Amino acid sequence: MHVKKGDTVIVLRGKHKGQTGKVLLALPRDAKVVVEGVNLVTKHVKPSAANPQGGIERREAALHASKVALVDPETGKPTRVRKAIVDGKKVRVAVKSGKVID
Repeated sequence: MHVKKGDTVIVLRGKHKGQTGKVLLALPRDAKVVVEGVNLVTKHVKPSAANPQGGIERREAALHASKVALVDPETGKPTRVRKAIVDGKKVRVAVKSGKVID
């Protein structure tokens, strides 16, 4: 998968197009990501010991990974990711600027 937990991404498709956020959770088996503040859904929560009141809460739902792109650290625009070997270590490189991401 081209994004990992902690990456800053921008949404490319759907009703949340253009929104940016940090990846909170990556689900590689399902090819999905959960992005902070994006794709908020309403969840009805039953009362429990931890939450005795219960109620309605808003939380982030997963998006397909193909709908997000990594934000280029130099330009702030969406970019693709290329793998490269730097100093004997495999790293991700932004295609647009050539900057090493991690």
